[in-house]
Amino acid sequence: MTEYEDINQKNQKEIDNICEECKEKDESVLQNLILTGFKICKSCRISKTIFPI
Repeated sequence: MTEYEDINQKNQKEIDNICEECKEKDESVLQNLILTGFKICKSCRISKTIFPI
């Protein structure tokens, strides 16, 4: 296995569409990761916006 393949596998594990807040799998996790830099789903993002604590 080359170094590039090893790094690619590690990156694939990081991008697994699982929300860090609620631990559910959702398609919006990748979209929010690109937009905001946080791995959270749409529902958690809205709740954090309304209740920022």
